[in-house]
Amino acid sequence: MEMKADFLFETSWEVCNKVGGIYTVISTKALNAKNEFGENFVLIGPDVWRDDASNPEFTPDEDMFLPWKAVASQEGLIVKTGRWNIKGNPRVMLVDFTPYFGQQNEIFARFWETYKLDSISGQWDYIEPALFGYAAGRVIESFTNFYREYARVIAHFHEWMTGMGVLYLEKQVPWITTAFTTHATVLGRSIAGNNRQLYSRLKEFNPVQIAHEFNVTSKQSLEKTSAQEADVFTTVSEITGRECEAFLGKKPDVVTPNGFEDSFVPSAEEFDQARQNARQKLLAVASALLGHDLSDDTLLVSTSGRYEYRNKGIDLFLSALGAINRNRDSDRQCVAFILVPAYHKGPRHDLAEAVANGTAISGEDRYLTHGLHYVNDDPVMNQLRREEIHNSPDEKVKVIFVPSYLNGNDGIFNMAYYDLLIGFDLTLYPSYYEPWGYTPLESLMFRVPTVTTNLAGFGMWVDTYFENPGNGCLVVNRTDHNENEVITAMEEFIRRFIRMNAGEAAAAREKAWEISRIANWNTLFKYYTEAYTLALEGSEERRDQPREYARILEATEVQVRKPFQVPVWKDIYVQSELPERIAFLKELSANLWWSWNSDAEFLFRRMDPTLWEEVGHNPKRLLESIDYKRLVVLSDDEVFLDDADRIHREFTEYLARPENQEIPSIAYFSMEFGIHPSLKIYSGGLGVLAGDYLKEASDSNVNITAIGLLYRYGYFRQKLGPRGEQQAIYEAEDFSQLPVEPVLNDEGNQLTIQLTWPGRTVKARLWLAPVGKVKLYLLDTDFEENIHEDRAITHYLYGGDSENRLKQELILGIGGMRALIALGIRPDVYHSNEGHSAFIGFERMRHLIEDDHLTFDEALEIVRASTLFTTHTPVPAGHDAFEEDLLRKYISHYHSRLNITWDQLMALGRCQNEHERKFNMSYLATRLSQEMNGVSQLHGHVSRGLFSKLWPGYLRDELYIGHVTNGVHYSTWVAPEWEQIYEKLTGNHHFDQCDRDQWSKIYQVEDEKVFETKMKLKKRLFDNIRKRLQSDMLERHVSPRTLMNISSHLNEKALTIGFARRFATYKRASLLFRDLDRLEKIVNNPERPVQFIYAGKAHPNDGGGQELIRRINEISQMPQFAGKVLFLENYDMELARFLVRGVDIWMNTPTRPLEASGTSGEKAVMNGTIHFSVLDGWWVEGYHAFAGWALPKKRTFGNQDLQDDIDAETIYNMLEYEIIPAYYSRDENGIPREWTSYIKNTMVKVAPEFTSRRMLNDYMERYYTRLWERSKRMSADNYALARELAGWKSYITRVWDEIEIVKFDLKNLAKNVFRSGHNYTTEIILDIKDIPVENVGVELVVTRQMKNGEFTFFTSREFKYVSRKKGRVIYSVDFQPEMAGTFYYGIRIYAKNDALPHRQDFCLLRWVD
Repeated sequence: MEMKADFLFETSWEVCNKVGGIYTVISTKALNAKNEFGENFVLIGPDVWRDDASNPEFTPDEDMFLPWKAVASQEGLIVKTGRWNIKGNPRVMLVDFTPYFGQQNEIFARFWETYKLDSISGQWDYIEPALFGYAAGRVIESFTNFYREYARVIAHFHEWMTGMGVLYLEKQVPWITTAFTTHATVLGRSIAGNNRQLYSRLKEFNPVQIAHEFNVTSKQSLEKTSAQEADVFTTVSEITGRECEAFLGKKPDVVTPNGFEDSFVPSAEEFDQARQNARQKLLAVASALLGHDLSDDTLLVSTSGRYEYRNKGIDLFLSALGAINRNRDSDRQCVAFILVPAYHKGPRHDLAEAVANGTAISGEDRYLTHGLHYVNDDPVMNQLRREEIHNSPDEKVKVIFVPSYLNGNDGIFNMAYYDLLIGFDLTLYPSYYEPWGYTPLESLMFRVPTVTTNLAGFGMWVDTYFENPGNGCLVVNRTDHNENEVITAMEEFIRRFIRMNAGEAAAAREKAWEISRIANWNTLFKYYTEAYTLALEGSEERRDQPREYARILEATEVQVRKPFQVPVWKDIYVQSELPERIAFLKELSANLWWSWNSDAEFLFRRMDPTLWEEVGHNPKRLLESIDYKRLVVLSDDEVFLDDADRIHREFTEYLARPENQEIPSIAYFSMEFGIHPSLKIYSGGLGVLAGDYLKEASDSNVNITAIGLLYRYGYFRQKLGPRGEQQAIYEAEDFSQLPVEPVLNDEGNQLTIQLTWPGRTVKARLWLAPVGKVKLYLLDTDFEENIHEDRAITHYLYGGDSENRLKQELILGIGGMRALIALGIRPDVYHSNEGHSAFIGFERMRHLIEDDHLTFDEALEIVRASTLFTTHTPVPAGHDAFEEDLLRKYISHYHSRLNITWDQLMALGRCQNEHERKFNMSYLATRLSQEMNGVSQLHGHVSRGLFSKLWPGYLRDELYIGHVTNGVHYSTWVAPEWEQIYEKLTGNHHFDQCDRDQWSKIYQVEDEKVFETKMKLKKRLFDNIRKRLQSDMLERHVSPRTLMNISSHLNEKALTIGFARRFATYKRASLLFRDLDRLEKIVNNPERPVQFIYAGKAHPNDGGGQELIRRINEISQMPQFAGKVLFLENYDMELARFLVRGVDIWMNTPTRPLEASGTSGEKAVMNGTIHFSVLDGWWVEGYHAFAGWALPKKRTFGNQDLQDDIDAETIYNMLEYEIIPAYYSRDENGIPREWTSYIKNTMVKVAPEFTSRRMLNDYMERYYTRLWERSKRMSADNYALARELAGWKSYITRVWDEIEIVKFDLKNLAKNVFRSGHNYTTEIILDIKDIPVENVGVELVVTRQMKNGEFTFFTSREFKYVSRKKGRVIYSVDFQPEMAGTFYYGIRIYAKNDALPHRQDFCLLRWVD
């Protein structure tokens, strides 16, 4: 009795994943398998779909196998279940194998130990499919462990890519029967693909040697081992069976030929119309491309498949066409289409337009429908020239090359391959290496006569099973040595069709369909049935052994539960309702404008001062928590109502200002935003700067849309432990109580965007935080539609491991772009605030390529032209970089979306000559941005050095990287008392901050008033400190005596110096404590006491920074420093405002030049707090004599420890001899006149230069406007300039190496010595071939060498064009040295184009030796 399987798994890389011919095999066979096994037939494929749209091949069914999936998830298996959208709709499991990335070495080691499987040389094209096969094996194991009722289970694996599943099951799961099918051997394809003779030498090859030669050892090893270990081994044809014997050491047990399913072919009623539609489209494209009309009876022929030039016989196909073209015997036109995907740039826009308008193109290229990247090196294009096929109107044979996948959206045909195939009269596939050959079979199914060879499995099948194919199919005899015979046979067959009348052609089409019947799956599926029976019989003894596994989980239909014996409380929410008279306060509380309007903030504080403190100064929480009786009282309070109405009126008028259409709109991406402490989505300077920037944009009426992330826990709250150690406390935020609101779609549901990641779709919700007129959109993933792992993505700012950081940056960049699109927002300029958001460029290019059919290079021009990248990091370690394995896990699909290779994509985030191979986000941002800036003048210089390696051949000071020095928001940071003074002086609450004369009016204010204001702010600070100390120390269980001791030593009249910022080691927070004895004398001077207040957080992973905090806290506990050195917990924006306003001096001691900018000091000087700092960051530009103090710029020692000693000594000296005397020098009225002059100078000479108003103006003038103008030029006329410039770069890159130096002469030079004041002339002759002279620049570059060996730019002189004869060009330059000394010069040749924004935009250089 025949043994039949109870359950069939069929695994392939091409299930729901259209890649090649195996997709056709499995998708067309599935109906027969479904008929045979019913719902006990399950296909397994890889979950590799990464598009934001749903996979058109797959319909999810979450309920399928639901009990088992719960168990599988616990086992670490990520599986999607559903149906394949093909005939029969079979069940499908899509398996995510990416969790095994990083584990491959351990997995492969186990297979080596068991099977001696050699995976050591496998690259990613081996690793990925091998891990998929392994994952599929584990899925089958888990499934059959759970559903134990199936005794006869077959697991069928296709191709070497899934072979690891065979090996896993054979060893680990003996109750499974395995089948393995190879469709083409690894070595056979490699040999033939490298133009070697295969069949005549088949028995001569040494498989091990050949595998090593072609670097396919791992693939060959996996294929061979799988074939030998499987219970049944099959292949698709007798000819491939011979390869298996030679290369795998095993003859196939069964030959299982491939078939086809009729359901893919239009029905009889629809067939003729489908054929007519295809012919109309083919003739329309051909007429538009060729430039003349074609008659309806034009013979349309084609070849198609992979671009394997010799293997597929494309060379012989063209030779046959060339022979017909040279020897014409008919007036009938023949148009041949080569439908072979190649490395193309995208559809030709001139052709697409011509097809749409029914016109013809005007260009010279009459061959290509899509632009090729390397047209001069393309085999098809070169052979067309050799065959002298010019596609001229008088020729009878025309050839059209279609180098694109025909997926229905190629930009020219916009029809699928099968929809076009039906329109051809003849197809030809003279393949040399074709294990089966689906393309000729497909043709026959669509009633298209075809040509194949007896080296194709299908050709052999026709030869064997169909006696008289006639004109339906020609099977050409092909060997290793008879190419001319094949060409002649095809030529004669094509000529026969050219001469055919309509009746003969119709008969040929019917014959073609008749032949296809022998390869229908209804006929051929029996061979698979035979193979399965053979496998079951061979594995019967092994399968009958009892399974030792118990069911992991017993599921019940109904879950019952006992009632609890203790109270069960469920929460309800009572929403606050404001009296109608003050209902507008809700609107006011929902916009963060109140956070920098002191009147609005005070209005909320007045409503309930105690509650205001309890709710953390959050008006939204205040209105939800306040007693309704209090609201009723306020709604009758005329004074309160007058103030509220005035503020609301001011708010309404503020928002109603019309948009400025004369300036560009900006999209601003940042990982963090510091708007107000109630919205904890910031950690430090970067976020606070971004928050200030949005506030200023709102005040200045600049149209900025901001994109960030909404964190559930935000950044941590800091507490100090008993020994002063930092403790990070994370508190979950209730989004309903934050100043954010959900963004709703048209249906009233919260708007979401999604990203497709391995094994799942990740969704992110959109929230809006209005910042005045600016809209800040925030994305979060922490909701029910995401799995637990993905909900955690937006839990912590800068939290988690490297993988979570990558996820955050994908959400910010790609998700942020999708959010803008979903919102219908189309900014003019895109600004990446740090490299975290650099993926925005990928997503923008994807849309330009898919929607506008641009090439990658053209899309890159568009994206770069409208993108600015601001870097804030002065050290390499501060730039995010990710391992390639991680990138493959999450964006392995993106290179195909961009029409580039994986290596090209990775190169965007790498430096060519750098040892580090991680993918650097700042490198990516640099390459996808036209402009780039640092955040201070010094940081711009540092950044040019840091990134100079990306443009070898250019020196640091030649680079385009500029700077915009950071600034701070006036209304947020300046104390209300100073605001009132300036309002009185200028007559305007919102005076023009860019008018330095307005700031100078502070000189008109009496010293007494200035000092009084400063002391008032200082007292407010000390009141707050005492309040904080009491709260913090009681929470830490510090004794009351200690608290009283510290509080009693706090002295509001003492010189108070503040140091508050992020605690990183380079900021040298402990520098002051190098000499504790000397410091003790300074702080405890009874006549002139000094006290230091410290605050700041260290990153939870920064042990060095945390140790600094512990040390300072330890010192503060020493008796001699009690109350004189103080560390305040949980530094945030609220504490910062008290400190920068209240201390006398703001101290900063970073290691130069590691402070990119720093902004805390800028906030201080705005409040009359004098700055004392190392000349680093912004202070390099801000320092003025008598307006602050600076440590010397020059570094004394190379050893950092010695430098710290001398810097500490300098600080002590300056304190003792300059700063302290100035503070305590008082006149008879107790006013420190000198000190007050420093305060005034600080506010006049320093503060105006560092406002966010000046910063925003700088960005607008230096970058935004310039990018906007260039972007408009690049996008005009359907991206004409972008296309032109991309084409020019491609051309220059291709011919650049053809430039030759003919002669170089430096006149009047004696012994390499120049004399200053003398004129010199240099000439050079270059042979630039056909390159336009205006595209080749030559310049003399003069440098000096530093002590560290670095060459620095000194000057350069451009050579002028003199004359040209053919390709040889004379250039000349005159120069006169003006400075004596040792210099170095070089002659640099560079690519030149007036359309380039700067030289590094196209870094193509050569040097004269």
